[in-house]
Amino acid sequence: MRKIAVAMAKGGVGKTTTAVNLAHGLASLGKRVLLVDCDTQGQAAKFLGQKPEFGLYEFVTERQKNGQAIARNKTLHSTRENLWLLDGGIRLVELKNWLGEQPREIRQTVLSQKLVPRQGALDYLIFDCAPGWDVLSVNILMAANEVLCPVALQGPSLEGLKTFFRYLQSAQKLNLDLRLEYILPTMFDRRTRHSYEMYNQLKKHFARQICEPIHYSVRLSEAPTLGRTIFEYRARTRGALDYENLVRRIMKNGTQEQRHP
Repeated sequence: MRKIAVAMAKGGVGKTTTAVNLAHGLASLGKRVLLVDCDTQGQAAKFLGQKPEFGLYEFVTERQKNGQAIARNKTLHSTRENLWLLDGGIRLVELKNWLGEQPREIRQTVLSQKLVPRQGALDYLIFDCAPGWDVLSVNILMAANEVLCPVALQGPSLEGLKTFFRYLQSAQKLNLDLRLEYILPTMFDRRTRHSYEMYNQLKKHFARQICEPIHYSVRLSEAPTLGRTIFEYRARTRGALDYENLVRRIMKNGTQEQRHP
């Protein structure tokens, strides 16, 4: 099972858009995918047009709001064929407090231990990470083995990338399998020189990890308001083609790893 964290220290760079469309793209090709929303905003469910009753809080703590026990498999919400969701939202504040109360020796690896039973039942785990650094962020990077960083080609996104690298380096000291595999330029605007300059700068520094950019697209902004992925909303638009390229890149990368472990 491949475990990919879609992460960046800055908000507004397309993390949820990327996580949702990547997850659905993989699921559409027959891969069994669990999308884990790790943000208190809980946007992934809205992007998919869903209102799950349970989510990541219940999955980890195995408790409902009323304190009653709940089996972890009942917290997984089916959203599309081959695609399940562990919802995020405001209850993740309580989850972070709960994690902080766990014994120090297991506090950072609770999530990875809880996910062990899913091994073999899934092909991909996609984590939609919140910006920032806290006990839940650490748990995600302990559970993941690949990192995908969306970088918006506008504004001070490179500063956010530098900040995230510091987080990543800290996590890699504890999780030796964690690798930065993908730098995904987002909001690429062909009309502006700034987009090209930032893209070329990323290509220069991350020749191996750089992905084809996600172009700025009104359709990518419209799709979530209707609870649809870009593949469902406008399958032949630039945004859909860009995310198809990303899906192919990630699947190809996995095939190469199998050939050269």
